[in-house]
Amino acid sequence: MTKGSQLTLYAANQSHRKLHKTVVEWVLEEIAKVGIHGATVTEVSEGIDAHGKYHAARFFELVDQPVAVMVAGPDPQIEMLLANLNAGGVRLFFTRCPVEFEVLGEPDDQHQAEVKP
Repeated sequence: MTKGSQLTLYAANQSHRKLHKTVVEWVLEEIAKVGIHGATVTEVSEGIDAHGKYHAARFFELVDQPVAVMVAGPDPQIEMLLANLNAGGVRLFFTRCPVEFEVLGEPDDQHQAEVKP
């Protein structure tokens, strides 16, 4: 098992932008830049942002829907990710917990080779 951290970042809503991208797209790019392969984006029905403002997904206002991005990785990569996100200047609330993690199954390239006719 690999030890590291699970990081959950909370974006106030999907309409916030950074470098002509949504904040979520920008966060996912930053995750990839530090070499972490995999993250989960969860759309949340309601939430309160880092400024204390209430946000909710409504039928006509889905751009105000809160989003959470969860990622796990080795601590050096998580530290680099946090530093990069902080340098980006976007205000994000996050939680961090110690975890053990591993990947199950065979690598994709081996699996694909086996299923070819």
